[in-house]
Amino acid sequence: MSFKIAFIGAGSIGFTRKLVADLLTVPEFADVEFAFTDINSRNLNMVAELCRADIEANGLKTKISATTKRREALKDAKYVFCVVRIGGLEAFQHDIDIPLKYGVDQCVGDTLCAGGLMYAQRGIAAMLDFCRDIREVAASDCLLLNYANPMAMMTWAANVYGGVDCVGLCHGVQAGHAQIAEALKQKKEDVDIICAGINHQTWYISVKVKGKECAHKVLAAYERNPDLMQQEKVRIDMMRRFGYYSTESNGHLSEYVPWYRKRSGEIKKWIDMDSWIRGETGGYLRVCSEGRNWFRAEFARGKRPETMKYTIENRSQEHGSRIIEALETGRVYRGHFNMVNHGTISNLPEDAIIEAPGFVDRHGINMIQVGDLPLGCAAVCNASISVQRLGVEAAVHGDDQLLRQAFMMDPLTGAVCNPPEIWQMVDEFLVAHSPWLPKYKRASNAAKKRLKKGPLIKVKARKGAARLKTRTMAELKRVNKGNPRGGH
Repeated sequence: MSFKIAFIGAGSIGFTRKLVADLLTVPEFADVEFAFTDINSRNLNMVAELCRADIEANGLKTKISATTKRREALKDAKYVFCVVRIGGLEAFQHDIDIPLKYGVDQCVGDTLCAGGLMYAQRGIAAMLDFCRDIREVAASDCLLLNYANPMAMMTWAANVYGGVDCVGLCHGVQAGHAQIAEALKQKKEDVDIICAGINHQTWYISVKVKGKECAHKVLAAYERNPDLMQQEKVRIDMMRRFGYYSTESNGHLSEYVPWYRKRSGEIKKWIDMDSWIRGETGGYLRVCSEGRNWFRAEFARGKRPETMKYTIENRSQEHGSRIIEALETGRVYRGHFNMVNHGTISNLPEDAIIEAPGFVDRHGINMIQVGDLPLGCAAVCNASISVQRLGVEAAVHGDDQLLRQAFMMDPLTGAVCNPPEIWQMVDEFLVAHSPWLPKYKRASNAAKKRLKKGPLIKVKARKGAARLKTRTMAELKRVNKGNPRGGH
């Protein structure tokens, strides 16, 4: 088979290299063409070099082109992966530090809450440009596979306002599936699950072991496991209150709801500092910063990671390659995908981006009718969907009033801040993020004047309830033999 697969944001080594490896485990795809594009030529060239080395080591002749000219990369592409982080770590720093001054303490800040909302404003502005280019120069039946967060808002904007067929992809369901199997002391292949909800708030509504429903046994299984009880305090507490386990990690989930991070003195009660993903303040920002610094330094010294082996055993759990394989070969693939609801989950809004099971074959991605979510689970999702809808509309139209309302309705931000504090926080964001928010130019200028004129609500720089400092290169070399990866 010969067709073109493009990667936007290809300088993202974690996703790009892994997805290329996954795709090239499919024998029929040896002759596909890869086109990489990124605004950062340094990162782009590093990742392209690594992927070419992998291809050569596996005895293939698959071609990769790399360019900063996006339309050139997208021309005639049949599939496009979006793996961008708009604003990079500079903007990400603002996403964590500005809310902290107002008492909003986030672990990740890339999906909901104050950081996730601002990430969406930057990302959607770029996503609409990507979609325009796809419409104009890519293949007429091009499918956009979005891995960029905030998953739901980015995918929502692409489908509704971008005019491009887009599916959102995440690995949270697969990771939770493996953990549930561990808790039940079963092999993963013997545990069948059905998840439904919205990205990062998807619920394991069915857990069958060798065909027998065991969802009602999951809580007791977790409570018997001392390690999981320590690591997943928020997720276990949510399971006690709402009856079902949620897909996303302890740190992620803690910032999507109003109960676990609203009082700084209580945050450590709900998290585990053994791993950033279990609730560390700004944890993902720290590990991303350490990983970037380490990789660049080692690359500059001529050091390269081992080449990847393109074998079935090494193929990751990511859905992307398997969707393309199913569409092109007809081999049926079952997974959980982020799509426009259209009645798949009957008690969530029609226009929302939901995450639910589906099958893929030559006829496309076919979602399964789930019906109603349990009422409490639906209520949690609906609170987030309202924030997402406001966030998308704000980004598309550059409407800072809608943006402020999204902040007001956000569960954790609303639990911590009063309306005047939220208004001032948004002003700070509009000024700090103005380079990435062209549609907010007028609002950013007005915010700048207000912040200069005052009077201002007094805020203070906060470290956060559970923040660790970013390690230096010397410290990284002493820890784990210099491996800074924290996982995500």
